[in-house]
Amino acid sequence: MIDIRKLKELVRLMVENELTEIDLHDQQETVTIKRGSDQGTVVQHQPVIYGGGGGGAPAPAPAQAPVAVAAAPAPAAEAPDANLKAIESPMVGTYYAKANPDAKCFISVGDSVGPDTVVCLVEAMKVFNEIKAEQSGTIEKILVNDGDSVEFGQKLFLIK
Repeated sequence: MIDIRKLKELVRLMVENELTEIDLHDQQETVTIKRGSDQGTVVQHQPVIYGGGGGGAPAPAPAQAPVAVAAAPAPAAEAPDANLKAIESPMVGTYYAKANPDAKCFISVGDSVGPDTVVCLVEAMKVFNEIKAEQSGTIEKILVNDGDSVEFGQKLFLIK
């Protein structure tokens, strides 16, 4: 069975490099990851089965159903109010709500922000980038969780 950490790293690399498919093979396992379809990300994992020493043809590997590793996007809850503005991710990367695991979150719901207020970090290619609000207002909603992968232009926060 493939290590879930390795699988997450492969998916992260796919997002960072804008790949739609990875197909890896070795002596023990085969992994195929596809993204960008309407069905979400699908992983097909099938162990390679070798025949015994009797010289006969190896038994065919049993077919396995694809295993979803990333759910399809959740349906939109309710349309945001017209008076809310979004703070969007300026890049693809990993969202972090705080500078380190022991630190306090940069912002919380109800906090006031200004154009120069750092609202989060987005890590891309091992570089942590400070993301500023670039507008003034009050944080009404945080749309992503710490450690989530984010896309360019993805809404991170809604402010009033």
